[in-house]
Amino acid sequence: MPAVALALSLAVVSGACGSNTTDTATTATTVAGSTTADAAPGKDSKAVGFIFVGPKDDFGYNQAAFQGSEAVKKAFPDVEVLTAENVPETDDAARVMEGMIDKGAKIIFATSYGHLDPAMKVAAAHPDVAVVQQGNLIKGTVPANAGTYFGTVYEPVYLAGIVAGKQTKSNKLGYVYAFPIPQTISNINAFELGAQSVNPAAQTYVVNTSHWCDPGKQAAAAKSLLDQGVDVITQHQDCTGTITKAAEAAGAMVVGYHADASSLAPKGWIAGSEWSWADLYTDIVKTALAGDFTGSQYNANFREGLKDGQNPFVESKLGPSVGAEVKSLLDTAKERISTIGSPFAGPVVTQDGKTLVADGTVPDYATIESIMTVFVKGVVGELPKN
Repeated sequence: MPAVALALSLAVVSGACGSNTTDTATTATTVAGSTTADAAPGKDSKAVGFIFVGPKDDFGYNQAAFQGSEAVKKAFPDVEVLTAENVPETDDAARVMEGMIDKGAKIIFATSYGHLDPAMKVAAAHPDVAVVQQGNLIKGTVPANAGTYFGTVYEPVYLAGIVAGKQTKSNKLGYVYAFPIPQTISNINAFELGAQSVNPAAQTYVVNTSHWCDPGKQAAAAKSLLDQGVDVITQHQDCTGTITKAAEAAGAMVVGYHADASSLAPKGWIAGSEWSWADLYTDIVKTALAGDFTGSQYNANFREGLKDGQNPFVESKLGPSVGAEVKSLLDTAKERISTIGSPFAGPVVTQDGKTLVADGTVPDYATIESIMTVFVKGVVGELPKN
């Protein structure tokens, strides 16, 4: 993935060192080397480090993650919180994390999808440091001091699709996305399936930018969609302001993503989905500080969703134009997903009519990650060939 501008800023935030620990320690065996109970990953860490791929005020992914780091700062006032913005998805990320470790951090959050490789390098070099990565998946054996975490993002996106499907007048919905990774494709598909569930004529037109945050490309993508007649625009970009403002200026409706950007579109905002990281971040830190990271649910590819009632990816507030009928549809859909376990319960078919999920099948998260390489029927546009 492309990197954002190399403008690293390491901001040391809070004060004195301390701990919030128990006497519990976990003896771990790692793939990087041996460790002891006293060196349990993250135990008694004096600081917690967070790296963000973009700025902390992007009205999107990075802003939500930064707000989560602020929750950690509040929950653990005796632990220093270190943050770094605009950290590219390259070996520079490893160098930033190493700098945080030098400052006493034994717990590191690498918050961008492309931070996984440098995060794993850092984890291998420091068995006593708990390294967690946001959104990607560790393939094969998970090291004793590492893990990934995320929410089932496609669930609130499916619900937002219901709102879009009911609110549209043209039956044309627009979706700007960055890269054709399973996470973005599953979101696009969920959005279209949600819209279809209440409006069979609804179609989702897609444009990719090949960048997580490029305002110029975002503006061009939004214009392209508006020129095709879409009257609802959503996105999977890290920074969301440009597209939100473009839709509002054109009189289109907006579905937000990553963070609450309703203030940028007071007229057009109808729905959205956003991260609420406070509880999850806090629990990860609490677990690591106690020396309980290894063998915990976070020492794995951890995912939460509506079915377990703890999805950190939640619905944004609805816009004033959304009425009681739509709210009732949302309640019904949430109940259905919470019971069944996925908005992708079969039958689901691809753009060319092939079966993606068979009738009666409910795919789990890992399956969804593996099959979301194609668009579903109702999505208009082609995946880039790369």
